[in-house]
Amino acid sequence: MSYLVTGATGFIGRHLVEQLLANRDGDVHVLTRPASRARMERRIARWESDRVRVVLGDLTEPDLGVDPAWVAQHRGEVEHLVHVAAVYDMAADDDANRAANVAGTQHALELAAALGVGCFHHVSSVAVAGDHRGRFDESMFDEGQHLASPYHRTKFVAEQLVRDQERVPWRVYRPAIVVGHSETGAMDKVDGPYYFFGLLKRLRDTMPSWVPLVGLDLGDTNVVPVDYVAAAMDHLMHLPGRDGEAFHLVDPEPQPVLDVVNELCAAAGAPRLATSDRGLLGALSVPARVRPGALLTQALGTAPARLLLDRTVGRAGIPADVLAHSSFPSVFDSAATREALAGSGIEVPPLSSYAQHLWNFWEEQLDPAVGRDAATRATLEGKHVVITGASSGIGRVTAWRVARAGGVPVLVARSKDKLDEIAADIAEAGGRAVVAPCDLSDLEAIDRLCEQLTADLPTIDVVVNNAGRSIRRSLKLSQDRFHDFERTMQLNYFGAVRLVMGLLPTMRAQRAGHVVNISSIGVQTHPPRFSAYVASKAALDAWSTVVASELVGNGITFTSIHMPLVRTPMIAPTKLYDRFPAISPAQAADLVVTAIVRKPHEINTALGNLGAIAHTVTPKTTFQVLYRAYKIFPDSAAAKGELEPADRRTDSERALLAKVFRGVHW
Repeated sequence: MSYLVTGATGFIGRHLVEQLLANRDGDVHVLTRPASRARMERRIARWESDRVRVVLGDLTEPDLGVDPAWVAQHRGEVEHLVHVAAVYDMAADDDANRAANVAGTQHALELAAALGVGCFHHVSSVAVAGDHRGRFDESMFDEGQHLASPYHRTKFVAEQLVRDQERVPWRVYRPAIVVGHSETGAMDKVDGPYYFFGLLKRLRDTMPSWVPLVGLDLGDTNVVPVDYVAAAMDHLMHLPGRDGEAFHLVDPEPQPVLDVVNELCAAAGAPRLATSDRGLLGALSVPARVRPGALLTQALGTAPARLLLDRTVGRAGIPADVLAHSSFPSVFDSAATREALAGSGIEVPPLSSYAQHLWNFWEEQLDPAVGRDAATRATLEGKHVVITGASSGIGRVTAWRVARAGGVPVLVARSKDKLDEIAADIAEAGGRAVVAPCDLSDLEAIDRLCEQLTADLPTIDVVVNNAGRSIRRSLKLSQDRFHDFERTMQLNYFGAVRLVMGLLPTMRAQRAGHVVNISSIGVQTHPPRFSAYVASKAALDAWSTVVASELVGNGITFTSIHMPLVRTPMIAPTKLYDRFPAISPAQAADLVVTAIVRKPHEINTALGNLGAIAHTVTPKTTFQVLYRAYKIFPDSAAAKGELEPADRRTDSERALLAKVFRGVHW
C-alpha cells in the first residue's frame, strides 16, 4: 500500500510520516507547495529514506492542485490519504481558517475520490465540541453547540464535510491541545499554551520560586504530546473495521488549567499558583458554572473583554482568543479510542514526566524574545560567531541565539554528526550555520581549523571559547593523576589561546573582533576539589586581561564570564549536582549574548563578587568556610572511579550551603 499525506511539513504531519516510515511498508507521498519544496527535501534527506515522494500541490486549488497526470498514474494505488494540513492557530483570522480548514478539506476529498483511495483520514480537533458542557464522546458531533471562534467553526465545518460525503470511506481523529515531543520537547512554533511561556520566564527572572502566587480555578484543559498523537494515529489508521468512526486523542483525565500551569512553572523555576477555589467551593456545593474562575472564563469570551485583552496581555504576546479558550467546558470521553489502542502500549504520558522537556526546548529554540532586541540584531546581523563546544549545552543554545538574531554561528566541536544535526535544525528554522569540526585538544588540528575559517569566511567577528573540561577531584585523589592537570590545561587554556591567536590576524585586518571566554565563578570563589579546573580558567582570564591592553588599539576586545553552575552534560557525572540549584543553558547563553552585544571586560554574579571580596578582605575566615564545605561535600563516584555514588545523603547542612552559595561548584 502507499500513502498520501498533506501537511507533512507541519508538526503533526512530520511526526506521522516518521511513524509510517518506521512501522509500515510502501511509498509515502507528501503534498508540498512549490515554495516549500526545498524545505521538504531537506526533511526527506534527514529521514534518509527513499520511500518518500514529493507531490507538488496547494490546499487552495481544486484537487489540491495535483497534476492530473499524477492522479491518473496513481489511481487505485493510494490506500490511505491522510489530511493533516490545516490552520492550528487560535489567533488566525477568518479568511486563513476558511481557506485552509474548509476549502482545503473539500479539495482533499475531491482528490481522494479521484484517486479512489481506500480510506480518507481526517485530522479534526476537539474544538468541534465548541461550548458543549459535560461529556462529549467519540460518537457525538452536532449537539447544537456554539462555536465561538473562526478556528472552532471551520474545524466543525471541515469535519462535517468529511462525514456528509459518501464517495470515500473515512476516519476522523480529534486531538486535544498538541504540545511538543514528550522525550525531546521538540515543537515547531509558539502556539496554544506556549504563548504563556514568556510570562513564566518573566516571573522566574523577577521573583524567587518560593513566592506563592494566588490564582483562580480556571476549569479544565487537555494537552497531549505530539509523539502520542502520531503513534496513536498510525495504529488506529490500520485497524480493520473502524471506518466511519472518530477517535479522541486526548488525556483520559481532564487536567485543571492551574495544574498544567504549575507543572510548567516548576519546569521554568518560576513561582507557582495556589488556589483553594475548587476544593473550598466544591465543599460548599457551589455549582462549578458560577464559581469565580468559571465566571472569569465566560467573561473573557465577550467582545469587550477581547478588546481589553488585546490592549493588555495582547501586548505581552498572548492573543485574546488563546486566553479566552484556555479551558474546555467539555469532558472528552476517549473510551472507544483507548479500547482501540489496548495492547499497543500507546498511552498518554503524564505532563509531569515531560514538562521540563517542553520548557527547555522553548527556552532554547523558540523564545520569540530572542532576536527581537534591536541592539542584539544590530550587533549580530550577518556576523560570523565562532562557538567552540557547540554540540551541546551552552554552546548549542548560544548557536541558536546567534542564528535567531540574524547571525551565522560557526559550530566547532569534535562530533561532526551532532554539528550537522544542529545546523540542519537551524536551517529548517530559517537560519544558517557553518559546521567546522575540530578536536580542540589537538593544537595542530586547531591550526588547520584557523586556516580553514580564515579562507572560507568573509569575516570572523566573534569567538566564544566555550569548550571546556571540568574535573572535580580532591588533591588527595589526584596524587597519581597529574594528567588531570595536563589535559584540563590543554583544552581550557592552551586550546583556547591557540584558537584566538590563529584568528587574530584576520581580526587585526578587520580592525574589529570580540572574544568571549566562558570562565567560572570558581575563579572568584576558589571552591575545593577544583584545583585543575579553576587553575585553567584563571590562566585564560589572566592571559586575556594582559593581551586586551595590547589589542585594544586594533579594535579587539575580550569578555570573561564567570559563569555559575549550569545544568549541562559536563556536570552530569557528579550526581551530587542533581540536587543543586543551577541555571539553565539558555540562561547561560543569554549571558553570552550580553557579552557579545555590550562587550564588558567581565560578567560576574553578585555571589562571585562577594567571594572575591571575601578572599581579599577576610582570607582566613573564607578558607575556614571552604574547608567546612570540603568536609561536607564528598568526592563524587566519578572522581573515585566508582559506578554508584558512595554517599547520597541530603542533609540540611549541604542543602543550606547549596542554597546560600547558589551557583558555586562544590
